[in-house]
Amino acid sequence: MNKYVLKNGLRVVVERIPTCRSVSFGIWVKTGSRNEPAELNGISHFIEHMLFKGTEKYTAKDIAELFDGIGGNVNAFTSKEYTCYYAKVLDEHLPIAVEALSDMFFRSAFDPEELEKEKNVIFEEIAMYEDTPDDMVHDLIARAAYEEHPLGYTIIGTEQNLSAMNSNTLRNYMKEHYSVDRTVIAIAGNVDDSIIDLMEKHFGSYQNEGVEQNTSAPSFHGNLHRFEKKTEQNHICLSLPGLSIDDDRLYAMILLNNAIGGGMSSRLFQEIREKRGMAYSVYSYHTSYRDAGMFTIYTGTAPKQTADVMKVTMELLGELKAQGLTASELKKGKEQMKGSLILSLESTSSRMNRLGKNELMLGRHYSLDEIIERIESVQLHDIQALTHEMLSTPFALSMVGQNTDIIDGFRRDQLV
Repeated sequence: MNKYVLKNGLRVVVERIPTCRSVSFGIWVKTGSRNEPAELNGISHFIEHMLFKGTEKYTAKDIAELFDGIGGNVNAFTSKEYTCYYAKVLDEHLPIAVEALSDMFFRSAFDPEELEKEKNVIFEEIAMYEDTPDDMVHDLIARAAYEEHPLGYTIIGTEQNLSAMNSNTLRNYMKEHYSVDRTVIAIAGNVDDSIIDLMEKHFGSYQNEGVEQNTSAPSFHGNLHRFEKKTEQNHICLSLPGLSIDDDRLYAMILLNNAIGGGMSSRLFQEIREKRGMAYSVYSYHTSYRDAGMFTIYTGTAPKQTADVMKVTMELLGELKAQGLTASELKKGKEQMKGSLILSLESTSSRMNRLGKNELMLGRHYSLDEIIERIESVQLHDIQALTHEMLSTPFALSMVGQNTDIIDGFRRDQLV
């Protein structure tokens, strides 16, 4: 991995992989839904959409045809803390992709007519989300955990907020948040030294300094949020405080998550699905932010089994707190982590994502050997200490489905 700084201060991180023929290229901006005031919640996601709706040079159709014509992929995503615009193309087509993406990034038209059409597209996206309870429940758990803090906001926003936005709203937000110091370019694949000249050509004139961003760390609230909806299943999330992205114990947390619900051999999957047949989908995951984290368990189950699933989940967590992981679980988890890490290196997209996120959020990069060393250094007592810390706080709870008052009977401090 090599890091370069363009003449204007823009950071470029590059991983050369001469054995492949593809290149993944991403523009990462350190702004997402947590940077938005409440009345503008959803604007980062809206801007992401609008950058594909035409520039001074290209129409939206031109952009689609350009990438289809070179057999490449172009897309974007918005998270709570960053936005990424990316493309994956054959190495010989990289200059075409960079030119097009830079034009979208700097010279999007924000045409009022296209803006109104795209609002309707996002309204449909919101409606689709509301028709997908297993998605909605994850937004509800963020609200239950973080309440009015921006980390509790949805990424997609609301119809009311979007309806009030116009082209100037989006341009002003970009001027304030899309600054040089908050932007990183990440590239992984078959490139040579000419890549920096290409970056200088298309990004060297980028001068926006934006405004200083002040964000406060969230407090974790063990609250309950629910949404009554006629569904075949009840969808439930249970969350506990996790770790920030730069916490030294993050690998211990990943290993703990793998043992609880991170795969088919995890305790939750084996007990709730395989042994008792009470759910098709049951899993856990950990989300890290700059200054916070959240560990979440999800289950989808029939209304008549909701209480039993919750009871089994509580018993499993209580047993874990009392007895900890076994040595075999720790060993299996380490091999699983190392395998996933090494397999991901076969993809230029995965490498580009790792480069961009690490540079943007951490400002540092670990080699493969350093990561493996950190994984291997985790001991059972590290995970046990983390488990006790995590379970010392009342959990947050969310549910979408029928008879949601059933979860009122579960004391959210019962594991403390």
